[in-house]
Amino acid sequence: MQEKPILIIKVGGSIASTPDLIAQDLASLHSRYSIVVVHGCSAQMNELYDKFGIKPAFITSPTGFKSRYTNADTIRVYNLAIHNASTSIILALQKVGVNAVGLSGFDGKAVVGKQKIVTSVDETGKQKLIRDDFTGKIEKINGELLKTLLNAGYTPVVGALAMGEPAQPLNIDGDRLAAAVGAELHANIMISLTDVDGYYRNFPNDLVATLNREELKTAIENAGGGKASGGMKKKLFACAEALDGGVHEVIIGNGTVPSPISRLLEGKGTHCKK
Repeated sequence: MQEKPILIIKVGGSIASTPDLIAQDLASLHSRYSIVVVHGCSAQMNELYDKFGIKPAFITSPTGFKSRYTNADTIRVYNLAIHNASTSIILALQKVGVNAVGLSGFDGKAVVGKQKIVTSVDETGKQKLIRDDFTGKIEKINGELLKTLLNAGYTPVVGALAMGEPAQPLNIDGDRLAAAVGAELHANIMISLTDVDGYYRNFPNDLVATLNREELKTAIENAGGGKASGGMKKKLFACAEALDGGVHEVIIGNGTVPSPISRLLEGKGTHCKK
């Protein structure tokens, strides 16, 4: 029996809060693809921060990437936010008949990472080492576990939480996790769902329909400065990592519209290929 092509779907935290459109569309595609859902938890973190009275803090790297600062206290909130996002997605999928299984990095060592020593840059350009941030670099994806679930007919839902040493939760970027999962599984397509229609050269103008690998490199270099948000820069970077890891095609597009995944597979959004 011929194996189905593998499709990786990255869902942001804000979309994970209202996942019904994605779930309905995914159910219609389930017979054609083996699907892995990867998600973040930004919206859920913001909700919990408001609930607990925590002021969010962010770190900007020397290369311009912005990430959430998660110390020993807030990494616990991050862990809860990942769980909340995962539950929302899984319930929506089960409702439409898709038998989803939630995984974090700790479940079967699905995602193993290493804690970073982060360099932060302030408004003046001064750099500072931050040693108490539990942000991780992905080191290993348990591809055998994911393949076992896919072959048994399950849809893995993988949250952006890695297991560090010694059994330390680590905050990881959802788009880069999707790229790593796609590379590990030799996925055919990775889709990164966001709240805009794709990558714009000069947002909100000049939506880009296609990017080859060289054009993608230029887009990453030009991101920021009003041309692309920090979040889009991360998505573009993850696109490059996915393609370099062997994923055939990466699509960035809107996850807030009806049939969002099908629309992107039919040509909407920004399509990145080598």
